[in-house]
Amino acid sequence: MARVVAVLGLGRFGQALVKTLVEEGAEVIAIDVDKEEVEKIKDIATHAIQLDREDEESLRACGVGDADVAVVAVGALEPSVMNTAILSKMGVKEIIARATSDLHAHILSTVGATRVVFPEKDIGIRVAKGIMVPGLREYVEVGEDYCLAEVRAGERLIRKSLRELDLKSRFGINVVIIKKTEVVQVNDHPVERERMVLPTADYVLGEGDCLVIVGETEKVEDFERHTK
Repeated sequence: MARVVAVLGLGRFGQALVKTLVEEGAEVIAIDVDKEEVEKIKDIATHAIQLDREDEESLRACGVGDADVAVVAVGALEPSVMNTAILSKMGVKEIIARATSDLHAHILSTVGATRVVFPEKDIGIRVAKGIMVPGLREYVEVGEDYCLAEVRAGERLIRKSLRELDLKSRFGINVVIIKKTEVVQVNDHPVERERMVLPTADYVLGEGDCLVIVGETEKVEDFERHTK
């Protein structure tokens, strides 16, 4: 059975959420007071509704109270806090709210958010890491001192097995999965496709392989520098 997700606020962040959730098979109730924003998403969301996000009765009427998850995608302080408080009052069990500062996050948690996200901060960190550590294709913090990162296998790694490289002992990192790009024929045309490979000790890294690794942030960055 599809999860029902209510998204309140249809700016760029909210619209991106709706599109991805629908692609992943969720039933999405997309809500905004701005008719133009609702129009942009009406052919994508399961339900796209224009209404006052602070109108509890209207929110209940369109099924928000029964949603598995509600996301407050508004960045402004006052409306995001009001929306979160109303959702909490309605009894929504999981409320994810967007914050722009630590104080904002604290207030959202106080009024009922079960999880707070910082989209701008997270993107800023990822861009900065990409500048300072160019080999990191993707970077996600996991707790305070750990991260999950995607690193392309460089000359020092290719044509060697994971057993030979012994990355856990040498660098203190773990390989979670390997992304391998392959060329396949589709309607007589070559098409690149990405395939996920579970790492085994005997797997030999090839050119173009990307390692998804996890470890302490400092060790992950040291490993990336070593691969150059």
